[in-house]
Amino acid sequence: QVQLVESGGGLVQPGGSLRLSCAASVSIFSMNAMGWYRQAPGKQRELVASITSGGSTNYADSVKGRFTISRDNAKNTVYLQMSSLKPEDTAIFYCYADTLYRRYWGQGTQVTVSS
Repeated sequence: QVQLVESGGGLVQPGGSLRLSCAASVSIFSMNAMGWYRQAPGKQRELVASITSGGSTNYADSVKGRFTISRDNAKNTVYLQMSSLKPEDTAIFYCYADTLYRRYWGQGTQVTVSS
């Protein structure tokens, strides 16, 4: 069983930055992929960014150039560095991890961008 714990969410002003962390209860070295989804009120959950075991990354068009995903295998943690935040980035952000058998989810962390 894999447990994922997100942290780093909060309230930030437009143009500000936040760094989300997703700590796994097991080694992430062999995870096929990890990443972040987000869900805004009244909207479907959407993929924000992902990173494979080989380090390849993928981003939603809406966050390219503003968000950066990275992983630290030694700390079993994946990060999402978010910059130039906009009000439309307001959402609950969920971390996920893909093993050979299934996908695991974190509990989510709220990000609110507002002045």
